[in-house]
Amino acid sequence: MPADSQDIMLKVEGLNTFYGKAQILFDMVLEVKRGEVNVLLGRNGAGKTTTLKSIMGIVAPKSGTITFKGKAINGLPPFKTCALGLGYVPEDRRIFSRLSILENFEVGKQTPREGLEPWTPERLFELFPNLGERRHHAGGTLSGGEQQMLTIARTLMGNPEMIILDEPSEGLAPVIVEQLAQTIQRLKSEGVSMLLAEQNLNFARTVCDRAYIVYLGRTHHESAIDNLSQQAYEKYCAL
Repeated sequence: MPADSQDIMLKVEGLNTFYGKAQILFDMVLEVKRGEVNVLLGRNGAGKTTTLKSIMGIVAPKSGTITFKGKAINGLPPFKTCALGLGYVPEDRRIFSRLSILENFEVGKQTPREGLEPWTPERLFELFPNLGERRHHAGGTLSGGEQQMLTIARTLMGNPEMIILDEPSEGLAPVIVEQLAQTIQRLKSEGVSMLLAEQNLNFARTVCDRAYIVYLGRTHHESAIDNLSQQAYEKYCAL
């Protein structure tokens, strides 16, 4: 997928990652252009989460290159990766259950970035009205869908230029998945680039531009999401 280098937010080339002696990723490749929402599709255990963790610096890849806004980020710890403008929404959410919604926001707060409208609690409550109604409630009292939205909102308080989301729709009721899709579309309209790991093809088709199929730690297919064949999806992703 040729692109001007200034248009590429994230580029991964030849990524190899191990857990101990077990190799999980094999020469993974992907990229996300500025303003795009791309998705890694695959079954459980395919290597999607390891790819995201390798990008964020949670897991150190053995080889390969990862560049964000043209800067190599291989080997950087997660807090430095976040400081560069790359936000992360983990699959297990990791909210602070004893802190209120507003206090969770404060944990994620970072300095505004030049050229971007900073995220504030009021902007986030406009995006997530349910959170606004419960702003003083502890995170642990929220439903699963509300906790997912709190995790995204806390990440946005870091004023990221790009967000990585790991299985954002997993375990959510259909009405909440629909709200989540609307949120991602709103963020995209504001210029936030995103990379998702997903199993829900219908959700991915609603919000994403390009798809990468991950199978046994490798990139097996890449295409515009509208051109993704049902045959390719069923071969590598269907349960």
